[in-house]
Amino acid sequence: MSSIQVRPATLRDAKAIAQVHTIAAMEAYRGLLPDDQLKAMSSVEKRQAYWREAIEYCEPQVQVAVEGDKIVGFVGFDRSRDEKTRNTTGEIWAIYAAPSHWNKGVGLALWDAARDGLHEEGCTTVTAWVPLRNERALRFHEMAGFKREMTTAKTAVIGGVKVEEVRLKRSIN
Repeated sequence: MSSIQVRPATLRDAKAIAQVHTIAAMEAYRGLLPDDQLKAMSSVEKRQAYWREAIEYCEPQVQVAVEGDKIVGFVGFDRSRDEKTRNTTGEIWAIYAAPSHWNKGVGLALWDAARDGLHEEGCTTVTAWVPLRNERALRFHEMAGFKREMTTAKTAVIGGVKVEEVRLKRSIN
């Protein structure tokens, strides 16, 4: 998919990132979360404020996938937020593609950019937390070489609903 370019996000990208995040999350979590909870999570404004701050302070680092002049996906990555992990462990904090661009190489292009960025930061391994019932996300990460660490399964609260998550891990190289 050579028409997809990945570049660092700028502050002007925050609204488009928030829009992709909202629509992709709504689609990804349909059936995992009750409809009223999905609707409650649909605030682009809250997500825009979050991503604007993330971009401004580089925490996490944010890259966007662009097709033409339109943002069609993004990835946020940085050092692992998990306690007791080595400082050489990175984490994919968020990775989303617009549903219109699912299965078109956007996620892979974003993963490649995150891997390169984490490698430059000196990371040797990378993790990601994924809801156990989100089969699409699990398949994506496993196709990218991640392995489930079943002993890490935990309950997280997403949109006010308890969701079982598992950490996936892989080497950066």
